[in-house]
Amino acid sequence: MSALVASAIILVTLSPFFINKFFRVFIPPEFVLLAVLFVFASLFLGEVRGYYTRFWWWDLVLHTGSGFLLGVLGFLLVHIMNETEKIDVHMKPGFVAFFSFVFAVAVGAVWEIFEYSMDVFFGLNMQKEMLGDDSGLTDTMWDLIVDSIGALVIAVLGYSYLKTSKNESFLIKWMHSFIKNNPRLFKPRQ
Repeated sequence: MSALVASAIILVTLSPFFINKFFRVFIPPEFVLLAVLFVFASLFLGEVRGYYTRFWWWDLVLHTGSGFLLGVLGFLLVHIMNETEKIDVHMKPGFVAFFSFVFAVAVGAVWEIFEYSMDVFFGLNMQKEMLGDDSGLTDTMWDLIVDSIGALVIAVLGYSYLKTSKNESFLIKWMHSFIKNNPRLFKPRQ
């Protein structure tokens, strides 16, 4: 298990290098650090060190964090399509924010299906018991709720960025860093 955890952390750590090399997309160090911390917190601390069973709130914090990360990813995907001159489409800020929210929640739902499948077919305990619920339903519902909260926060911040661009939250700074370091993805429309 420790080898699997170490391999996953190394893979996440090296993924920005390969994304930059093959797709010429620069990933800001802040994004990389958050992804590595998330993988470390979920795999090493959560599974290997037993934080999922030692702290009832550990899974909720990580699912909220995944809502943040997936919301940012969804926002960037649509924002890049919106700004690329190769794709002749212009989406309104409300749609971009809505997409980032729906993207994060959808990936969270797919993850819950994966957890359920692993429990049923391989006898794992990925859906931890919560509050005496041995079916995993309570865990799944709370996971989806906090995924949605994290995604909603990012959707609101992303919408604010697109509407005003005056707010300098951490997300706005990271967006500017991503855009500045990937100018070919954000060429002005003619």
